[in-house]
Amino acid sequence: MLRFLSIFTLLLLPALMLAQKTDKGIVRGNIYDKETAQPIGFATVVLQGATQTGATSDINGFFTIANVTPGEYTLTVTYLGYDADTRSVVVKGGEILFENIYLVESSGQLEEVTISGKKQQAQSEVQISKLSVTPRQIRSLPSTGGQADIAQYLTVLPGVIFTGDQGGQLYIRGGSPVQNRILLDGMTIYNPFHSIGFFSVFETELIRNADVLTGGFNADYGGRISAIVDVKTREGNRKRLSGLVSASPFQGRAIIEGPIIPLRAEGGPSVSFVLTGKRALIDQLDDQIYPYVNESDSSGIPFNYQDFYGKISLMTGNGSKMNVFGFNYTDRVNFRIADFGWESSGGGLDFTLIPPNSNTIIGGVFTYSGYKSRIEEADRLPRSSGINGFFAGLNFTNYGDDFEFKYGLELNGFETDFTFTNYKGIEITQREFTTEIGGFLRGKRKWGPLVIEPGLRLQYYQSLNDLSLEPRIGLKYNVTNNIRFKAAGGIYSQNLLATVNERDVVNLFVGFLSGPEELVYKSGTTDPVDHRLQKSWHAVSGFEFDLLPNLDLNVEGYYKDFTQLLALNRNKTQLTQPNFVTETGEAYGIDLSVKFEAKRAYIWGAYSLAWVTRNDGTQVYPPVFDRRHNLNLVTTYQMGKKRQWELGARWNFGSGFPFTLTQGFYQTIDFNNGIGTDILGGNGDIGIVYDNIRNGGRLPYYHRLDISLKRTFEFTKHIKGDVTASCTNMYDRKNIFYFDRVQYERVNQLPILPSLSFTMQF
Repeated sequence: MLRFLSIFTLLLLPALMLAQKTDKGIVRGNIYDKETAQPIGFATVVLQGATQTGATSDINGFFTIANVTPGEYTLTVTYLGYDADTRSVVVKGGEILFENIYLVESSGQLEEVTISGKKQQAQSEVQISKLSVTPRQIRSLPSTGGQADIAQYLTVLPGVIFTGDQGGQLYIRGGSPVQNRILLDGMTIYNPFHSIGFFSVFETELIRNADVLTGGFNADYGGRISAIVDVKTREGNRKRLSGLVSASPFQGRAIIEGPIIPLRAEGGPSVSFVLTGKRALIDQLDDQIYPYVNESDSSGIPFNYQDFYGKISLMTGNGSKMNVFGFNYTDRVNFRIADFGWESSGGGLDFTLIPPNSNTIIGGVFTYSGYKSRIEEADRLPRSSGINGFFAGLNFTNYGDDFEFKYGLELNGFETDFTFTNYKGIEITQREFTTEIGGFLRGKRKWGPLVIEPGLRLQYYQSLNDLSLEPRIGLKYNVTNNIRFKAAGGIYSQNLLATVNERDVVNLFVGFLSGPEELVYKSGTTDPVDHRLQKSWHAVSGFEFDLLPNLDLNVEGYYKDFTQLLALNRNKTQLTQPNFVTETGEAYGIDLSVKFEAKRAYIWGAYSLAWVTRNDGTQVYPPVFDRRHNLNLVTTYQMGKKRQWELGARWNFGSGFPFTLTQGFYQTIDFNNGIGTDILGGNGDIGIVYDNIRNGGRLPYYHRLDISLKRTFEFTKHIKGDVTASCTNMYDRKNIFYFDRVQYERVNQLPILPSLSFTMQF
């Protein structure tokens, strides 16, 4: 640990010298919605007459303009759908001018907007392999059961593969689920999706922003080797009591929020709360609404889940804030071949401190979360897994003239408790606590058309006594106002691994393990490995092209080299054999997306061409999530004088997943009765003979059409309702879910599911 701190301090000292006081001034502030006092992200801020003409507010509504020559200026803030705010400001040398700005929603018909905050952000941020998702975008997607959910939106993003409507898992650019870090307000969420893959544990109406980093992410994030999904929730209403209730054949949900200490004046302090909950209804209503599902499958629609989340927020007049939050999520599914359940809970706090006389913003977070799961299958002994841990982080962001510098320290600890018995009856268990210490530096500098974002992360794995040095970099070059080239890359590591068996009939159960402290050997050899971490390096490049003011094209090519992967040795036949084996892997491909946004229409298209391979030392094979082609088309159109009608459609097409072919069957005798075992007349268990070529077969192609029609009713200024008619799997495509090898029976994904949902907001 001392070695880690010494190295990090030496690296930090030169960077700290960048933050020196000057005789110039700084203009910064927060932008809010006047009605709800919610922050407005991506608003355009223009300081007319200054050397640096403007900025874009971040997702928290915060903006800063540094290195401003003392004098009097006109500050203008604009955002689509709101009236512009214009005011005179006086900037003094060596001082920071802070402004709280409350925008009023526009009541008239908007004209074409010539200043785009998001376009300015695209020109000043690298943003490679980064997709920012807002609740508005999530709601634009035709939703199952008429209720929008981020689980349904993530599946339409380029580079993202979802393996099914039931028991699906999320794979991002060749990385398995455990190689993707899912964060909720800084908490690690070990299983973000319910067994019915249409819904996640996140409440859509509470999401402020979700950043999906599919590769090449910078030093701010560590502990994973493939991707990051960072979900941040908003604060509760600071001015009045409000809420939402919604019901559909799939689930019911409710939100209540409001002030504990109301916001009395613009710029004053306040305390607010928000509570959310949802519960599955489909297990209670499937016989009445979808009886044909039970007729075709005796297991019916066997899903049962419920989620709760709460948050209390303290906000001050200058933008400093603190949030305290907690959650509890449960899930249960009982298929004909498997009974599976899990529970997750946790909580924590985060804060943002904006000192009145400093150009450095301080942020911090402390969280604790846990996850327990258990599965019972007819053909094997039960398996169980538990993981719980804490995370503490402190970061500092310094703003200067055309540069930004961020650095921080993190402490992460988790405990794993895992029990597994393989087909030979050999039990593998692990109960271990491990600690990781991380430190990072990330800068951003703009030189004319070039934006450069270098970063460095140090990750010390205490239980393994391993220090990982991880340089990272991002670049963007603005060729013109409408064409931008970008690139990124870096080295990544992680200690956590999962125990998913790709030959399981249903991949619901995911056991979690920390990196082994025991000796691990290279694949197919008796040579020990150099380290016991999972590692990868990424290289990404591409371009952005604004074809029209409202038509964008984004193309990215990527390569991920998984230089070492660890897996549980499920084929262990003797106690003396190692518990873990190593693999290597590659993932590469091209992602293309096109987005069109107009006043009434929204069109999104995304296509991915990808290859994923693994090498276990014996053969190179495609993993079960290797989908060569994946295409998503989404469209939304608003109708009516007040846009009270909204029609949406989504079509997904994907090539088949690989699987290992069955060569034959055999009878296994357990000899529990010793020499008295009836070998000839007794009935043993059925064993499966798999093909020697791993994942040599391919499942059929997958495609599905979802549509929805929503009607909005406005009763008063604050009360409105939505009625949504939707249909999932419109043309009743028989997409395969799994094939029961023993029963020699195919089971399909969910059939056509029409529904009608009601939502009331107040």
